[in-house]
Amino acid sequence: MVVMGRIVGAYGIQGWVKVQTFTEYLDSLLDFDDWYVGNEAQPWRKLEVLEANVHSKVLVARLQGVDDRTAAERCKGLLVAVPRDSLPQAEEGEYYWADLIGMRVVGPAEELLGTVENLLETGANDVLEVRDAQGREILIPFIASVILHVDSQQRVIRVDWLADY
Repeated sequence: MVVMGRIVGAYGIQGWVKVQTFTEYLDSLLDFDDWYVGNEAQPWRKLEVLEANVHSKVLVARLQGVDDRTAAERCKGLLVAVPRDSLPQAEEGEYYWADLIGMRVVGPAEELLGTVENLLETGANDVLEVRDAQGREILIPFIASVILHVDSQQRVIRVDWLADY
């Protein structure tokens, strides 16, 4: 499974949910008829996507078995995933945003800067949103001059960046 987003709340009164995507394009999850929904605390379950669309810079969806606002509110915080084999192979030097979430970020002196929580699309370039051990946010541009190496096996991103930039 590849985590592609997180349900962040209810939308309306008919059971629709708002989804924060971890994908490059907001509408990428629209390509999948079924989503797997769950997290560390709740077992994963396959749900059919009955309807979904982009609405004001957020993805909204109506899922099988989520029939009213109360049910949609209970989904808040659940992750949305799809099977890894349903995704095309990433090209050399390209990464799925979902694969970068949770990776450790290490600076030039091998110091741990934090963990990737999210990616932001700014127009000029993507930006890693990193959270350090004290809960502070560090924004790191995802550009060749800063990103030295992405080690998918060790789940580490080596950067030419300091925590106080």
